[in-house]
This record gives sequence, C-alpha cells and structure tokens, in this order.
Amino acid sequence: MNFSAWSIRNPVAPILAFFILMVLGWQSFNALPITRFPNIDVPLVAVTVAQPGAAPAEMETQVTKKVEDILAGVTGVKNLTSTVNDGVSTTVVEFRMEVPTDKAVQDSKDAVDRIRSDLPAGIEAPVISRIDIEGQAILTYAVTAPDKTLEEISWFVDDVIKRKLQGRPGVGKVERYGGADREIRIELDPVKLNSFGVTASLVNQQLRATNANIGAGRTEIGAGEQAIRTMGDATTVAKLAATRIALPSGRQVVLSDLGQVIDTNEELRSFSKLNGNQVVTIGVFRAKGASEVSVDQTVTEALAEVRAQNPDVAITLVDETVFYTYGNYTSAIDTLLEGLLLAVLVVFAFLKNWRATLITAVALPLSAVPTFWVMDLLGFSLNLVSFLAITLATGILVDDAIVEIENIARHIRMGKSPYRAAIEAADEIGLAVIATTSTIVAVFVPVSFMAGIPGQYFRQFGLTVAIAVLFSLLVARLITPLMAAYLMTAKDAGSEAAHADGRFMRAYLGFVRRTSATKRFANGWRFPVYYLTLIAAIGVLIVSVFFMLKVPGSFLPPEDVSRISISVELPPGSTLDDTDRATTQMRAAIKDIPWVENVFVLGGASPTGSLDVRRASVTVLLTRLDQTLLLRLSQTAHKLPLIGPYLPLVQDKGRTVPQNVIEVEVFKRLATVPDIRAFKLNDRGQRDLSFSILADNEADLNEAVYRLEEALTGDPALADVASEGALPRPEVQITPRMAEAARLGITAAQIADTVRVATVGDVDAALAKLGIDSRQVPIRVRMNDATRDSIDRIAALKLTTATGQVVPLSTVADIRLGQGPSTVTRLNRQRAATIGANLPVGVPLGTASARFKEIAAGVKLPGSAQIKESGDAEVQGELFSSFGQAMIMGLMLVLTVLILLFRSVLQPFTILLSLPLAIGGVAAALILTGSALSMPVLIGILMLMGIVTKNAILLVDFAVEMRARGMDRVSAVIEAGHKRAQPIVMTSIAMSAGMLPSALGVGEGGAFRAPMATAVIGGIIVSTVLSLVVVPSFYLIMDDLSRGLGKLFSRMVGKKEIEPVEPAAHELAASIEGLEQSQIAAMGLISADQADLRSRLSVLEARAARRSKPDLAAE
Repeated sequence: MNFSAWSIRNPVAPILAFFILMVLGWQSFNALPITRFPNIDVPLVAVTVAQPGAAPAEMETQVTKKVEDILAGVTGVKNLTSTVNDGVSTTVVEFRMEVPTDKAVQDSKDAVDRIRSDLPAGIEAPVISRIDIEGQAILTYAVTAPDKTLEEISWFVDDVIKRKLQGRPGVGKVERYGGADREIRIELDPVKLNSFGVTASLVNQQLRATNANIGAGRTEIGAGEQAIRTMGDATTVAKLAATRIALPSGRQVVLSDLGQVIDTNEELRSFSKLNGNQVVTIGVFRAKGASEVSVDQTVTEALAEVRAQNPDVAITLVDETVFYTYGNYTSAIDTLLEGLLLAVLVVFAFLKNWRATLITAVALPLSAVPTFWVMDLLGFSLNLVSFLAITLATGILVDDAIVEIENIARHIRMGKSPYRAAIEAADEIGLAVIATTSTIVAVFVPVSFMAGIPGQYFRQFGLTVAIAVLFSLLVARLITPLMAAYLMTAKDAGSEAAHADGRFMRAYLGFVRRTSATKRFANGWRFPVYYLTLIAAIGVLIVSVFFMLKVPGSFLPPEDVSRISISVELPPGSTLDDTDRATTQMRAAIKDIPWVENVFVLGGASPTGSLDVRRASVTVLLTRLDQTLLLRLSQTAHKLPLIGPYLPLVQDKGRTVPQNVIEVEVFKRLATVPDIRAFKLNDRGQRDLSFSILADNEADLNEAVYRLEEALTGDPALADVASEGALPRPEVQITPRMAEAARLGITAAQIADTVRVATVGDVDAALAKLGIDSRQVPIRVRMNDATRDSIDRIAALKLTTATGQVVPLSTVADIRLGQGPSTVTRLNRQRAATIGANLPVGVPLGTASARFKEIAAGVKLPGSAQIKESGDAEVQGELFSSFGQAMIMGLMLVLTVLILLFRSVLQPFTILLSLPLAIGGVAAALILTGSALSMPVLIGILMLMGIVTKNAILLVDFAVEMRARGMDRVSAVIEAGHKRAQPIVMTSIAMSAGMLPSALGVGEGGAFRAPMATAVIGGIIVSTVLSLVVVPSFYLIMDDLSRGLGKLFSRMVGKKEIEPVEPAAHELAASIEGLEQSQIAAMGLISADQADLRSRLSVLEARAARRSKPDLAAE
C-alpha cells in the first residue's frame, strides 16, 4: 500500500494524528524530569548491623564475614562491598541489572534472617534496605545565626529546616554536616568517686534506672479508669544535679558532689567551615527518578518561607550541581534550535525556494516533539544523553524530508503537476527512505540493550534516536508529500536549465565514469578499473585504522564544572583539632588564587561519606565560565589565520582560565602544607583512575599497597598517586589476665563497659534521657578529661568484684599501647584498599590506565594480593566490551533488513562495505582536536553508521531501479550518482551544520557534546566523499561476484521461473472496458443475424403458402 498516496488523497486524517501527537509531546516535554545523567537503576541493597562498643576488627570477624558469606549465595549478586567502623558494619550488595530491586531486598532479608542466631547476642536488629538516593548532594546550604550557639543552630536545622524539607516531592534525603547535638554531660571526679567508693558505671546505671518516666499499669478509682505513670524524670538540669545516688555502703550522695553537671553539647567529631567561618551545613539529595530542577525549586520555596519566619537566621547556598544540570538543559535546547536553523539555511541554499525549505523544516518539530511523549511513557528523563540523542537526530530527521522534497521537485521539473509528482516521487523513493530508517533503527536498538552501567546510558540514547527516526519516517511518508502536493507549485521546482549540471557535478560524473570503466588492451584483455578503486579504498582503510588505534580511550571527557573536590587525609592518630588546623592552612594557601570564589571545608568525613576525625573534604568553588555561543564563535574566528586578529573579540564575562590549569596551581600550593595527603576527586566523587587491591589478610594488603604506591609515584602519566585503605590507628589495648579476673568474678565485658563509660560515656542507645524543652536530651556520664590523659589513670579505674569490693583495673588486666584498624573495607569477601591517581593535563584515561597496568605488572605482590579495576577504568572496559558486541549485533540486523528490502544477498554487502569509510574522518577529527575515544564519541560512531548506510542505500536503490528499467549496469550506477549526489551532499552538509553548535562546546555540558560532534562532522565529510566515489565501484564488483557465483552454481541450482507480470490497475481497467465493449458489439451482431434469419424464414414460409394454394384448388 502506498501510504503517501493515501495521505495525499485523505489529508485530514494524518494532519489530525500529528496534531494530537504534537499536543501529547508538548505536555510530556513539560512533565519530563530534568537530570544531569540518566537515572541509573542499579539494584543496591544495604545491610547494616550495629553492635555498640565493638571495634572494627571484632565486627569484621563476628558479623561482617558471616553476613557476606550468606549474601554471596543469593541469586544475582554481582559485588559485595563492606565497610566496618566502630560498632557498625555496613554491607552494600550490588545485584545484576536484570534483578528487580524489590526481589533483591526480599532475598537479602531472607538470607540474613537465616543467620540471625549465629550473630552476637549484643547486636541490634539488622536493617536491610534499598538504596534510593541518587548520587551526591545536589544542593548544599550553610546556616549561621549571630545570636545562637553552635548547638542551637544545629537544633534549628534538625527541628525546623529538615522537617520543612523532608517529605517534599523529589527530596530523597536531607543531611546535616557539622554542628553539635545538645547533651547533659556529667563529668565525674575520680578522687571523689574513690572517696565515696562508687564507680562511673554504677552512677550511669542508677541514672538510667531512676531518671525516666515509665508506664506502670492502670487502675480504676472512682467511676473511671486511669493510667499509672512513674514520673522519675528530673525535668531540669538543676533537679538532675540534685539527684541522690545510692552508695554500695548504704549511704547516699548528691550527684553534684561527685562531679560537674553541665548543659552543653556533645563532643565534636566533625565540623564545617565556609571561607574560614564555622557553619552548620545541610545537604539535599534528590530521590531516584526525581527532577533536579524541580527539587531545586521546591527547596528554594521552602527555605524562603523559613527565612521569612526566622529573619535572624542566614541560610546561604554554598554549592550546587543544579546550575550545571539546568545549564545543560538550556544549552541543549539552544543547540537544537541553532542546529535546526543552520540545517534549514543549508536546505534553502540548495533548493533556493522558501516553500520547499518550509516543508523540510516542518519535519523536525513534527518528529522531535512526539518523541518526548514516548520518552515519558518509557520513564526517561531530559538529561545529557537523551538531549544528545535528539541533537544528533536533528540531521537525520531533516534528511528524510530533504530526500523526499528533492525527488518531488525533480519530478515536477519533468512536467508533472505537483499533485501527481508528489504521488509518483514518494512511491519511487519510498523503499530507500524505509530502508535508511530501518537500518538506523537496527543499529541503535541492540545498543539500547547493552548490559551493565554503560547499557543504562545507551538505553535512553538508542531508544530515543530510534523513536525520533521512526516518527521522522512517518513525517516523510505522510506529511512531506502531502504538503508538497498542496503547497508547491511548478515554479517552486525551478527549470531544468536552472538545475543543469554544474562544474562539480560534471567533474564528479567524469570521475565515476573513469573509475567504473573497463580498460581494453590491444591483446584483447580487459581490466575493470573499478578494482583499483577497491584497492585504493582498502589502502585508505588501513591508514585510517592505523591512526584510529593511536587515539587513546576514555570513559567520559573531562569537564569544567567550576568546582574542585579535594579529599584530605592526616596521619593516623590525628585529632579533629589537627584536621581543623591543617584545613585552615590549606585554605590560607589557595584562597588568593585567581578565580577562587569560596572554599568549603567539611572536617571529620571523607567526600565518600566515611567518618573519621583525620579525614576532610575540601571543595574549592570557582567563578563560572561564560558559555555563550557568541563568545565561542568570536574566539574561534579570532584564531583564523590572516583575518583572525582583525576581527572584533567579544568580551568574556566569566572565568578565562581553564579549571585544569587552576587545579595544577592549587595542588602545587597544597604541596607546601605539611602532614597531609590531598588528592582531587572528579565530579562523580571518584578518582580519575582507581584500582582495588584485594588480599585475604591485612599484612598482605598493606605490603601490596606499599609496593604499588612506591612504584607508581613519580610516573608522568599519573598524578597524585595515593592509597585509601585501613591505615592502622594507635590503640590502648587492655588484655585481661584470665586467672585473676576469674578469681575476682570480673569479665572482659565488664572491663570494656567500665572503661567505655569512664572515657566517652555509655553507648548512645543506653544513655539516660532528660525531658527538657520538648525534646529528649541525652545524659552522658563519664570521667573528666584528666582521666583520659595517661595510661596510668586508665589503669587506676575501679572495677567491682563479685563480692562487691572495688579493685583497680591494673589488678586484673595488662594495659599497653598498640595499633589496630580504624576502618575495615572489604570487597567480595576480601580485605580491600584503593590506590588511585589523577590524570595530568592532556593525559586521557586509556593512556593512564595502560601505564598503571604496565607498572603494576612489574611489581611482585605478596601471596594473596591481587589487583582489580574499579571506578571509571572498570566501567570503560565494560563499555568497550559491550559496545563491540552490540555493534556486531547491529550490523547483523542491518544486513538482515537490507536483504529483506532489496531481495538480494550480495548487493546489501555493497552498503555494509561502505561503513568503514568514516573511520578516517573520525580519527582525523579526534587527533586534530586532541579528544579521546570516549562514550560520546562511540555514540557519534553509531550515528555515522546510520548516515553512511543511508548514503549507500540511496545510490544502490536508484541503480537497481534503473537496471530494472532496462539500463545497463555501468550507466545505472553513473545515473545513480547523477541523481542522488545532490540529496546526499545536501543532507550531509545539513547534518554537519546541525552539529556545528555542539562541536563548539557551547553551554554547560559542551565538553560532553563537543567530541561527539567533531567526530560526526569529520566522519560525515570523509564518508560522503568516499561513498560517492567508492560505492559505485563496490556495486559493480558485487555484480561481478553475483555473476561469477551464478555461473559457478548454475549446474547445481535450478533457474528461477519467471512469474507472469501482474498488470497495473489502470491497464487492467482498460482491458476490462475493452472486453465489455467487444461483448456489446458481438451481441449487436448476433441480434442482427437473428433478425435477418427471421425475415428469411418469413419469406420462405410465404412462398411455401403460395405454392400450396394451387395444389389445393386442383384437388
């Protein structure tokens, strides 16, 4: 069925259908969430087990290993990552992509329940939950108030701001950093405790038992029922200080006589500072699937209400990633519109008619806008990758319309009316347009179903392109011929004289004739010249592949996000005050570097969230770049030779120094700060290059890390080599003397409890609470600070024996200094550490990764140690592997589609053989711009496969059609080049023009789009030139091969019987009409004959009657 003819004859239905699609697409466009990257739905489950007071080494042995062992047997588990801190073990289970998250959570719960009885009795109930938080905090605010203490600001954040934000649409989590919680601290004097014969543990137990309001049943007094409550809460600090403590001797003492009762805040274990001023910070995380822009708007409105209600509190935006996401959104829209304008101008330059240009331009919105509706149905978002797909598809969306309108114009110049020309031209070009669309879809659909994290990126890209191209096909088959039939006139197509072959066309046709000819020698030999074209093409391919292999690989191109994230680590044993002093020195060293606006410090935690007083995260915020198109065009034009210096230069209103140059200066200055290890993290919170070191034991792990770090440091391809692992921390180790302890009835648990209460207080869950100011404030009982100054004072702590006597700790235990892990990190049931490096300026990830592996291969590691890729290097390897498999599958689908459409096995190989022609252009573009072979470039290569295939299909399809009309094969390929060269060149230039704004890297996300666009432009230019020259020769070679195979297998395979040709509809109608007329004429002759016979019969009867009368008379 000719859909184009049906659309032209019935224009209302397709117009109404596309009007509805446009409305649905526009509504979906406004409803789609805006994110930076696609929502990566990795099934992650966190298993958290808490055991208050347990050290990391004990937690690892008693809890973590058992949890890991049982979880490793769950179906679909890919990786197990465990982090063990003081009293908490957290195991993150990563499942394969195909496992539903709900099933992963339930399977993990069932597995942990099976070993619940094997875990220590003192643990809290294991918490198994899915991880729904997307990435890092998208908004970070600093809260200050001149008339409030640090504890009051912290309570304001927890009680007012967090409550205001939590539960809002799209807000996944709100975290507070820095600050301090309120607590009532009771600092006991060891001298007074000894004089009264009481211990800190006994005081803590009595307060926990007496200072509480407890339900005590119910009673019926009088006519009603009453609840019974025991009101033991002191309600005020003064009443708490007056609490009576019972002594073992039977006497009692007032609590304040044993030490000080202070209303203060908890001991600080973290801090946050903005430009040297202490602040309380809140970080806002978005929920999975939520729009970053919507979350930003929601949070901004909520905080505006808080500011209005609390004018004395300042809430300042410190850091955000939303500006980058929204900037990418706006720049992608701008790039799309600019690309459309340039493509339309190219079409107008070729067609020289505004009606034809308008019909072509309408194809883009009619194809792109309905795509958003399908994206919404599939749960996609507007992100860097999906916008990249639509930007890339811009050229293809216009291509189909260009081919259609150019063919219609050619038919009008043949003397046909626009109506008839639209029907016949659309029918003639229909197979080629459907074939090009089918091959593009066949290329992108397999890539959309790649495995792993790269597949999550490519899924939205591939399906978005495929959907847009399918809508483009509908527009090209239904709307473009319809508009041409009713809007174009005979004058719009021009005259044959105006479209006569120009100089370039004549030169091209002459070249094709020479390369398609067969040279005849005097001795009768004939040599096909087009085989020389094949040899030349192979030579070009070899050179292209050689240079392509020289292009280094990377996962994502480096981006300038106006933000430098630095991870800081101090030596083991450092205190929070040491971390504060070190970060203050760091800020002083870098604050006066040009373009540095703010320095934000979060002490006591690493950028990845692990808590440690000797770790810190420093964020250096830079002045943002000026990303306008006018500035970029001005800078590009100013670099042109000869005329460049004379062109006006637009003023740059943003930062003029690249971020990587500022980073070099920052780390150069940080190198002067003593006793710190600082390294940069990328905008995803990871090192540029990282590898995991695994070992079965701590000794092998530490030795392996030491050897690798020593070998890697100083290599020019690796910067800031540093390891992250469980460095040993100083410990005071108490070893009970079992015989003596048993004789006195003292246990190890009692010793640990006594020392813990004396030094830091009881565990948080066991602290007594004081109901004050409408909240429960913890009461922490411990010795005063002097008790923690020396081992001798710890040794003098008193323990209560089984008989009630009090003995010093040194009586039953040995106390010495030692060391142990502060944090234990495990990966797939092995001890793990991470060794990483940053990329020096100009060094891509592939080069650095190869150099790392080369050096690591020469390092002899201890017995159980091994190296495993992680971070971007691991994802890059997975990307290239999956991409290669998807490419092969895509080529097989393309071949299948072409064989079915062309009903030939060999000629589709003519089209496939043209695909490598684009490699040289891609390699040249990447080398000239210094870009790496990254994920955006692979996306561009996918697009090039579709474009090169399209060019070849247009040529081969026309040649096949000409041969079907009786033209010889050489004349057919020459005529194909003659008639198809202009639309091929027009669509290629239009697509290159559409890619130009992306190639300039304009706007946020420009660094992501630019390598892809330059690769596409280079590939289009080279492949278009080579396709026009090489495809005709390939066609003739494949035809020779077809003839040869036909002769070879002619005796084995029978000939195909020629089927009778079905007459056309109008011929069949004419035949029927002629038959009917002949039948009518025949019936007329029969009637005349019958009348003649009747007249003759009547004459004979009359004669017979006359003869009979005389006879009767005679008788």
